[in-house]
Amino acid sequence: MALTAAAPYIIEQNYEKYTADQQQVWSELMDRQLPQVEAFACREYLEGLQIIGLERDHLPNLASITGKLKPRTGWSTTAVSGFLPGDAFFEMLDARMFPVTTYIRNRDSLEYTPQPDIFHDVFGHVPMHAHKVFADFLQHYGAVCAKITNANTLERLGRLFWYTVEFGLILENGTPKMYGSGIISSHGECANLFQGGCEVRPFDLETVMDTPVKVDRMHQLLFAIESFDQVYAAMREAEKRVLIHQ
Repeated sequence: MALTAAAPYIIEQNYEKYTADQQQVWSELMDRQLPQVEAFACREYLEGLQIIGLERDHLPNLASITGKLKPRTGWSTTAVSGFLPGDAFFEMLDARMFPVTTYIRNRDSLEYTPQPDIFHDVFGHVPMHAHKVFADFLQHYGAVCAKITNANTLERLGRLFWYTVEFGLILENGTPKMYGSGIISSHGECANLFQGGCEVRPFDLETVMDTPVKVDRMHQLLFAIESFDQVYAAMREAEKRVLIHQ
């Protein structure tokens, strides 16, 4: 599909321009997060991590990742210049092109960076794009949101994205495991959850869409799905609800 809103933001990665220090920051981030991920991430994420072949010592090459993902689920990892406006972001999701910033945070921001960076985007998000049901759900989410103009409706759908794609949990044998990029790529959020600082409730679409997002503190409440089929079904139900009120 032809991109209109997103086209001005798409860039080349220019991999050779990364410095040795930037490569080292990537390695330090991987060293911090891998033990948590191996202990607390869901098996679908861990399988995806193996499929895309991230290396501890080298920043990811987006073209190489795309070559592994596209035959499986049709998704690509596409370099963009920075934070995207909503219409451009949804357009890219609908086209199965995940926007990835090429910037990597500084060493003094290892714990948290307010702007998106390649570690959050690739390490956090992209492994789940190897999972067919999740990949289809994400494309469907973009397709639905691209048609919405009402700000309140977009905010409510944004909460669904936040509590699944960004901070989602899934039950494995009754135990919450993480798949959301925001928690997977944040040492602090992961520690807060698994040290008991966050309540985990069963996923319920109405509750999720009614729960405001707070970005200025650690999460005190997250939601656990039972399967990725459940979150895709919730997306279809959300679509029915918002289209009725458009």
